[in-house]
Amino acid sequence: MSLPGASELFGGAAVKQTRPEKRTGNSAGTDGPALSDRPASTGRARTAVVEDRKSSGRIRHDTKITVYVTEEELLGLEQTRLALRAEHGLTADRGRIVREAIDVLLADFVDHGPDSVLVQRLRAAAE
Repeated sequence: MSLPGASELFGGAAVKQTRPEKRTGNSAGTDGPALSDRPASTGRARTAVVEDRKSSGRIRHDTKITVYVTEEELLGLEQTRLALRAEHGLTADRGRIVREAIDVLLADFVDHGPDSVLVQRLRAAAE
């Protein structure tokens, strides 16, 4: 037997939360290209897509990706979730922890570029 989903139960009456609009480089209202539409150059402009990004937290997410992890990685994620609750009084599901980790990693990449943790780890894995 299959149970109905939230959309069937509530008939679409739930308010859909959205992310705030991204800021553009044309604050004067001109018809120039938005900051994120410009070709990549140097510095922070090359990562304008993730600039000023905050973790989405507890909202309805419309986009899904599937990530395969090892049993050890999943166990580490679950242990982290439990430690957050036991040691810090913070309740977070695995998805929230992963979104926060992504946010931290992207912010580090924006701030440090070639010296970021992401670049260093990907380089080490390629060797």
